Amino acid sequence: MRTREAILPDAQRIYDLIAAYSADGTLLPRSLAEICENVRDFVVLEEGDEIIGCGALHLYGTHLAEIRSITVSPLYQGCAGGKRLVKALLTQAKKHGVSCICLFTRIPEFFARMGFAMAQREELPDKIHKDCFSCPRLHCCDEVAMV
Repeated sequence: MRTREAILPDAQRIYDLIAAYSADGTLLPRSLAEICENVRDFVVLEEGDEIIGCGALHLYGTHLAEIRSITVSPLYQGCAGGKRLVKALLTQAKKHGVSCICLFTRIPEFFARMGFAMAQREELPDKIHKDCFSCPRLHCCDEVAMV
């Protein structure tokens, strides 16, 4: 298993991976057009020549970046693929000089094992203004903010 930066031809597979977890609300849906526009934010996880996972680092500025859309194919879950993706995204954040990395999740235990701690949403106004106000789950959000 290895990670690499995503390229435009990966967009359809990234879309398929995210869509598989959007139907039940695990991940926020992303359109194929949105993935194409932001493909440089993504890292993919490969086993051989097959893309089996993905994740993205959205930059708000040197003060904040968000890890988002972390997913691994069900056949490969439990093989440390998610951890590899997060580590690759943390490395990218460090290269960009980002001082704080946030994420919103339903599985805080996974991210806590990687050093993230729970945070108050109010501490992340950039994220709230960009995504939360337009989210269909704004008033019934069950995700935990972490930094």
